Amino acid sequence: MRSTTLRVRWLYPAIACAALSDVGLAQTLRWASQGDLLTLDPHSQNELLTNAINSQVHETLVSRGKKLEIEPGLASAWQQIGPLHWRFQLRPNVKFHDGSVLTADDVTYSILRAKDPASGIRVYANALGEPRKVNDLTVDFLLTEFNPIFLQHLSLVHIMNKAWSAKHNALRPQDFKNREEKHTALNANGTGPFMVGSREADVKTVFRRHAGWWGNFEGNVREVIYTPIKSDATRSAALVAGELDFVLDPPPQDLDRLRSSPGLKVVDGMENRIIFIGMDQGRDELLYSTVKGKNPFKDVRVRRALAQAVDIETLRSRLMRGQAVPTGALASTPLSVFNDPELERRLPFDLSRARSLMAEAGYEDGFGVTLDCPNNRYVNDEKICVALAAMWAQIGVKVTVNAQPRAIYFPKVEKLDISMYLLGWGGSITDAETTLTPLMRSRGEGGVGQFNFGNFKNPRLDQLAAQSSRETDPIRREELIKAAMREHNEQVHHIALHRQVIPWAMRNNVEVVHRPDNWLEWRWVTVGH
Repeated sequence: MRSTTLRVRWLYPAIACAALSDVGLAQTLRWASQGDLLTLDPHSQNELLTNAINSQVHETLVSRGKKLEIEPGLASAWQQIGPLHWRFQLRPNVKFHDGSVLTADDVTYSILRAKDPASGIRVYANALGEPRKVNDLTVDFLLTEFNPIFLQHLSLVHIMNKAWSAKHNALRPQDFKNREEKHTALNANGTGPFMVGSREADVKTVFRRHAGWWGNFEGNVREVIYTPIKSDATRSAALVAGELDFVLDPPPQDLDRLRSSPGLKVVDGMENRIIFIGMDQGRDELLYSTVKGKNPFKDVRVRRALAQAVDIETLRSRLMRGQAVPTGALASTPLSVFNDPELERRLPFDLSRARSLMAEAGYEDGFGVTLDCPNNRYVNDEKICVALAAMWAQIGVKVTVNAQPRAIYFPKVEKLDISMYLLGWGGSITDAETTLTPLMRSRGEGGVGQFNFGNFKNPRLDQLAAQSSRETDPIRREELIKAAMREHNEQVHHIALHRQVIPWAMRNNVEVVHRPDNWLEWRWVTVGH
């Protein structure tokens, strides 16, 4: 990521001062995880930490409750007038952080902005159809085809201020993968419960409570200081020493010590997130491999061999210290595959069979390849890649691990500048749609297949997934989703590893709500004296 000069200044100081006027009650939440958010532009990237932090500043028409239930957000009410027609009533007198008032113009603008080719969430925005202003507080959505998870898609698109965006030459999202400099990368003007105070990328970002927020705070936090700390040992030490109140991703190897440390506690929960390996199946010759003139990943026997050479129990018990749930399904949660044990079943760990498959494919002596991997995004991400490299060496595949910070890694994979990569996928939506369309379908218009970084093309999978996206009958739709997942598994287009179990570590005086989307909602946090 580009180097960023220090820009410490207060945004909208009059409002910030008002928010902190009651100094006696002011509480600060100091928290950390291993990497920084990528940008303050809420439409530029689709990455969990970035989305979670930006959602404290920007809001959506509908939001998520403590159990991920859909709740009113900037829209106080809505109705489905017909299968292809939704109407939303906006809350009156909602204020942006600069004091301007939210109107339907901001909503229609934001939905269209999120559809831009530079947007990381355009596949979700496109699924919302065409937004139309009815009056200043009413917006309609007109769809061209039925969307079975319309409200869930709507919960992912943040609303921005149109006039502010125009003023700062930010009517389009920041083009992150091409390292575009834009005002929205370091500045924000949302309607949310917290506002940006100062930001120094990769060092520290400070947020202040928005005194003019329309909602109710259940917690007492008035200031939030977020510090990215890459080193596992340093994050844990800072928490133990009292320099932090909360750590989002305590390292598995430190959990026993943190649980037994005076003044600390750990809260556990399985995250809606699958960790997996992807492979370039589109190019005729891999970018980073010793094989010339052909692509071994185009052969399903090679992909199957790699899957059967993964000793998943060793990964689960030794590397992840039990903080992982192995699965064969490329699904963030069992709910996505209707708790079907067939779809969850992994290919068995079998080195003999894996070597036979490699020989059948013409690679008895193996080959070399580079595995791109983030080193500050998922739990033990770099260590997982190193462990897999050792496992695959046993079948002759010599893997060079290229581990990089998330700010460098994500633009690289978005440009398909990879041959093999590790990725995680998940979030608040448990429906399979948000896996099938962006991750498993062929890359196409409107964000379809946007995250199919392996660039594989499977016409049967495309057909099944597309049908499930517009099917109105729930029973028939379940059949289509299961058939699409079976096709994906049979062709081993990705190698599923495990779902993360996420422990949150904090001081005893901190109370939080642990959601399965690994989302820390600041308005619910209480920091005791």
